[in-house]
Amino acid sequence: MNKKILFLGESYRADAITWMKGLKEFGDFEIITWELQTSNNRRSKRILEYFFAPISIRKIIKKEKPDMVIAERTTSYGFLAAISGSKTIAIAQQGRTDLWPEESKLYPFKKFIQKYAFQKAHLIHAWGPVMAVHMKATGVDMDKVLVLPKGIDLSLFTPSTNHSDKIEAIVTRSLQPEYRHDSILKAFGILNKKGIDFSLTIVGDGNRLQFLKDLAKELQIDKKVIFTGRIPNTELPKLLQQSNIYISMPTTEGVSASLFEAMASNCFPIVSDIPGNQSWITHRENGQLIEVDNIEMLANELIWSFENPEFRNQVIIRNRKFVEENANYDINMKVIADQYHKLIHSRK
Repeated sequence: MNKKILFLGESYRADAITWMKGLKEFGDFEIITWELQTSNNRRSKRILEYFFAPISIRKIIKKEKPDMVIAERTTSYGFLAAISGSKTIAIAQQGRTDLWPEESKLYPFKKFIQKYAFQKAHLIHAWGPVMAVHMKATGVDMDKVLVLPKGIDLSLFTPSTNHSDKIEAIVTRSLQPEYRHDSILKAFGILNKKGIDFSLTIVGDGNRLQFLKDLAKELQIDKKVIFTGRIPNTELPKLLQQSNIYISMPTTEGVSASLFEAMASNCFPIVSDIPGNQSWITHRENGQLIEVDNIEMLANELIWSFENPEFRNQVIIRNRKFVEENANYDINMKVIADQYHKLIHSRK
């Protein structure tokens, strides 16, 4: 009989979809989901819903009798998993610490519920080394921690054959302030003034779309910048293959599947110099690390990478191999699914 898992988290997120799909595919798990229905914008209503969530979750557990509960984040949903009464619990840290924003009034509360979730969980996912650092510092029993990214589907993200003699850059992060698309546009404004030809594709949607379109116009680069808006996931591999440089400038990062997708597609990575990216990229070794919001540095490194095609070509071959060895969804999700079966068996 198939084992059943109750997933607590936002089931519409690409990350969650990958996780659940892998468990069905490689572990034959049946998955039921539960998530908060109130949007983040309606704070007080969401907190109220969260307060009553344990009752709803326990009802589902009583009715569906899942063999295991898994949860996204080590705070919100992770805490709900910890108090669900389930015999077998796995939680996943999504960000560098999950305790964000640090200046929030709820910070001490989040710290408390995270510690509780860490204690109660039987398996804790660190999708990358940067998360394990936080866990260790918090005093987590590291025997419970599995440091492994979910990986990406390498049959979809295949090496490109882009031999263009101009910069064809792509950004695939959502258009939110923390991804610093404005800094990226300003750096390309500098390139434009220097007479360097380029095209820049900005994929996705978000509350900064109009602001960024206006900025591109103001910088007089709007003819060279393509805003695709929201696209189906199936179109992303093709867009990555048509590009030769991938740019991502977040101020905070856990483990970026977008970065792996770009590396698998032979895009040369230029990313922000923060712990989440330092786990995978070493400056001028297999990509470039840029100080957050340092527009001049980003422009200069773009020019440098463009002027060193031989270096770039060596990097993209090495990066593809690295992703095949470390972030292959077929291999990693099989490991994760097997761990779940083992865990369920041992908790009987």
